[in-house]
Parts: sequence; C-alpha cells; structure tokens
Amino acid sequence: MINFDLSKIKFDEKGLVPVVVQDALTAEVLMTAWANEESLRLTAECGELVFWSRSRGCIWRKGETSGNVMKLLEMKIDCDGDTLLAIVEPAGPACHTGERSCFYRTLWGENSGEATFPGRLFRYLTERKNADPKESYTARLIASGLSRVAQKVGEEGVETALACAAGTKEEFRYEAADLIYHLLVACIASGVPISDVLKELASRHKGTAGK
Repeated sequence: MINFDLSKIKFDEKGLVPVVVQDALTAEVLMTAWANEESLRLTAECGELVFWSRSRGCIWRKGETSGNVMKLLEMKIDCDGDTLLAIVEPAGPACHTGERSCFYRTLWGENSGEATFPGRLFRYLTERKNADPKESYTARLIASGLSRVAQKVGEEGVETALACAAGTKEEFRYEAADLIYHLLVACIASGVPISDVLKELASRHKGTAGK
C-alpha cells in the first residue's frame, strides 16, 4: 500500500488539489484532474489513480469503464504544496476521445513534443514485436534471435562512428537514427525496458540523480 503524507498538501477551499498526470515512459503530459483526501486515500489503497469529479460531485477511478487505468509509480508535489504530479504507467489512451493524451490539439506554435518520441517509439516497437514477421521488420529482426540483433547494433554502431569521423552531419543524423532504432530493438529482444537503461544513466549522473 502507498503511504501519502496528506498533511503536506494544500487543498483549496473546496478540499481539492489539481493533479497533473505524466507518462513514466514517454514523459508526455497525459491529463489533469482533481483529487481530494478521499480519492488520494483510495489511490494509495489500490495503486491506481482515483479522482474527484467536480461536474458529477463524486469519486471516480480512472479507467473504471474503459479499462484504461493508470498505475501510479510516483507522486510528486510542487514547491507550494498545492499541485501534484502523478507519474504513471497507463494501460491505454488517457483521453475519452481515444487519443493517447488529452493535450493532442495545438492552440499555438509548432509541434515541440519530439522529446517524448523515444519513449513512444519504444512502446510502439514493443507492440510490433508480436506482428507478422513478413509484414514487420521489427518482428522479423527480433524473431531472428539475439545474435542477429546484436550484429545489427554492431553494424549500425560502426556506420555511425564512420559518419561521425567523416564530419558529415546529414549522414551522421541518418546513421545515428538507425543506431538508436536498433538499440531500442535490442532492449526489447533482451527483455530490458528502456526505463531501466535511463535509470542506469541517471545513477551515473552524480550530483543530480534523484533530484
């Protein structure tokens, strides 16, 4: 059971606190909702997000009808104590429209969400590993075995290194993309989530890891 220290939370005059929900794998902001003490206690008990519906005036468990529940991995609180950040593992789309995130429409500016793409790609490739090998290169490569996957990582690593040494930006960009793709496939074939690799990187980043 999760243990929340509710005394650290500054609820508003209606006893509510906003909760921003973030995908642990992709870092995408999925949705925002409201919680009260009861919903947070229920979240702690079941390990999945439970909110308070201001429109219906009742408790609601995310995914209770759609099945798209959100497993809570970490709950953060902001410096003022009046906003929560829930880092989750979603079972499906966050938005009732079927979109991955409720924030799928742009009000102003160009698309700036590319920083979330590696995580989204990893999730997609994980799904593709079960596709028909005749139709999916990813499925075909994984089905060929670890030795072949490792060989491709080696080949792409050498080609990336050569492009780097040549100083050709366009070629390096192309080869680096190939290398990253094959590294992600190698993670899947080896049964190592990309999140574990990122945790290892963070553990080596002394002085800021965990902050």
